[in-house]
Amino acid sequence: DSPPSKPPYAPRHMLAGHEDDKGNFVSGFFDKGTFKEYLAGWGKSVVVGRAKLGGIPMGVIAVETRLSQRIIPADPANPDSRENVEPQAGQVWFPDSAYKTATAIEDFNRGENLPLIIFANWRGFSGGTRDMYSEVLKFGAMIVDGLRTYKHPVFVYLPPNGELRGGAWVVVDPTINDQMMEMYADKESRGGILEPPGICEVKFRKADQIKTMHRLDEKLQALTKELADAGDNEAATKIKAEISKREDTLLPLYLQIAHEFADLHDRAGRMKAKGVVEDVLSWKRSREFFYWRTQRKLAELEVRKKLMNADSTMSWSDATAKIQEMADCDWTSDKAVVEWIQGSEKKVDEAIGKMAYESISKEVESKLDSLTSDQRNDLLARLR
Repeated sequence: DSPPSKPPYAPRHMLAGHEDDKGNFVSGFFDKGTFKEYLAGWGKSVVVGRAKLGGIPMGVIAVETRLSQRIIPADPANPDSRENVEPQAGQVWFPDSAYKTATAIEDFNRGENLPLIIFANWRGFSGGTRDMYSEVLKFGAMIVDGLRTYKHPVFVYLPPNGELRGGAWVVVDPTINDQMMEMYADKESRGGILEPPGICEVKFRKADQIKTMHRLDEKLQALTKELADAGDNEAATKIKAEISKREDTLLPLYLQIAHEFADLHDRAGRMKAKGVVEDVLSWKRSREFFYWRTQRKLAELEVRKKLMNADSTMSWSDATAKIQEMADCDWTSDKAVVEWIQGSEKKVDEAIGKMAYESISKEVESKLDSLTSDQRNDLLARLR
């Protein structure tokens, strides 16, 4: 009930819910009263904490979209120093907030074994000289390292009216850890390396726009034909001035159309068509979706670990294929798969036990084949 808005909003309301002007509680993404923020006073452009989704403990990383301040206290050992206050724009990773993000990822993974959800709404990293000296690149790399070694489900969700751009996309791309990471986009979100004005500056510059005008606008086509037929210089000069005036009149319109066309390439449907997100979601159903998706990923992970322990030669993809082969349900439905795993625990354990027996039998047979006849007889005699 607390959807993110286009103007800057309070991310804690989105996560935990809040009371409206009438005192009624407006629910957030997570269970009421379960979101606990930590490191709130440091790296304020990022919000990190822990919460429960339908009773499932999760790590949370979200983005502060409003302007925040970094306060650098005065040096108590230097009487000439003064407190310094630096403004920090929303939707941007600064060195302190990037380090905070990397620290939270490590804590959730190694210390607490939590599944993680990242509400990705970043326009990129800060790139000033001071930020470079403050090691913003190193902290961005630490985020990648943390996600690369993450051993629990990770969901990257582009919320409504959110956008993921530039280097921010690079450090949360699911290909970093395709076994654990999945990316989803709300139908009202945007994603792409460059924003529409930026991509038009690269791919559809003023000269390209003018070419398009001459190809589509009938008045410009008529003026161009008149210019070709004009004999004297005075007439040609007048026509050129009319063409230039017409181009200046149409330029704002064509630029606006170009931005809209570029924006169409950044929308959720296009992201799904290109295979960079798993699915397109709506905010009203996202909580339910992620509840069942998290349940499924955790349950699958447990079964997959048992399968791979039972047969050391089995790869991750082989284990996934084996689960799908055993599953007597609709594989595309998270709820159906969860209910099947919970209701077929005994059946699954029996199948895994059989696999373990066959794996051990093959290994013993292989070892025996490597022995000479006398060594085998001696070993079998001792086993009796």
